Amino acid sequence: MTFTLKATLAGLAGGALLATAAGAGAAEKWWPYNIEVWNPPFDMKSPRTAMDYAPLEKASKQWDICVSFPHMKDAYWLAVNYGVVDEAKRTGVKMQLVEAGGYTNLNKQVSQIEDCVAAGADAVVIGAISFDGLNNLVKEVRGKGVPVIDVINGMSSPELSAKSLVSFGEMGFKAGEYLAKLHPKGSDPVKVAWFPGPPGAGWVEAGNSGFQEAVKAGAIDVVETKYGDTGKEVQLKLVEDTLEANPDIDYIAGTAVTAEAATGLLRDRGLDDKVKVISYYFTPGVFRGIKRGQMLAAPTDSAVVQGRVAIDQAVRILEGKDYVKHAGPALYVIDSENINSFDRGTSLAPDGFKPTFTVD
Repeated sequence: MTFTLKATLAGLAGGALLATAAGAGAAEKWWPYNIEVWNPPFDMKSPRTAMDYAPLEKASKQWDICVSFPHMKDAYWLAVNYGVVDEAKRTGVKMQLVEAGGYTNLNKQVSQIEDCVAAGADAVVIGAISFDGLNNLVKEVRGKGVPVIDVINGMSSPELSAKSLVSFGEMGFKAGEYLAKLHPKGSDPVKVAWFPGPPGAGWVEAGNSGFQEAVKAGAIDVVETKYGDTGKEVQLKLVEDTLEANPDIDYIAGTAVTAEAATGLLRDRGLDDKVKVISYYFTPGVFRGIKRGQMLAAPTDSAVVQGRVAIDQAVRILEGKDYVKHAGPALYVIDSENINSFDRGTSLAPDGFKPTFTVD
């Protein structure tokens, strides 16, 4: 990232902040926001620099942006949904959102995106079902001059226009690191069952690698690693099977859906004092679980902000303006120490927000 781009975006941050304070009111301002920028882009191992991000104040015209999600089955994607919807409204662009219904429906996601582009979408924002499985589609869409932004999950295509996402490897690492600090080498070992999410998804493979690496620093035995779709019924069944096979486990760690399913099951079985729960990303259910003492902790990737940045990247590209090619919010862990003080609006949709598929 060049010094010029840093200066440009920093200047926009100051100008946008003043304009919003004088106009729409502080409640609508989400920037400047602390993000990290990867350079060279598209390589999660690249060096990162921190910057205060600020979006464009308004789009110059009503661009038509297509957004594709793997599903809308959990509150994590509802948070990203809120981010793209609210940012589309704020900037004055149109937005159509499609969702494929789950991580097994790659072909459906591909056909939905193809339909979006055929209908005249100016740009496409994709939360990908598969790390590699959409690369031909990305090449096809980019060949038509349509920008493609990779949000949240990650894709391996080198032809992407931009990425708005974090390192899920680091998310998994932070969850594992939290456990390793509680149970350092030399202390009594603990048994952990680990549920990283759907097999083959880029974020899951990264999260698994990060978690497994981090727990090596502690007295931790990962006795089970079980993959599965992030539908609640699937995760509940995985946890039930694991408890049957491993009645002596000390921790359940995994997706937010895993954590939410596990807390109810542990309570019903009278195991909530014996088995502790940790998630490697953040949702309203995880928020409530930590607040009530039912879960220990979870890193947050500021999912709402990732959605907002993806829309801003699309608009900047369409308008030929400076943009950050690979950015993601700085990560931090939420636990009982900061659960009441962090900015909920960066990670969670507002209370009462319903899935929204169009902005006109």
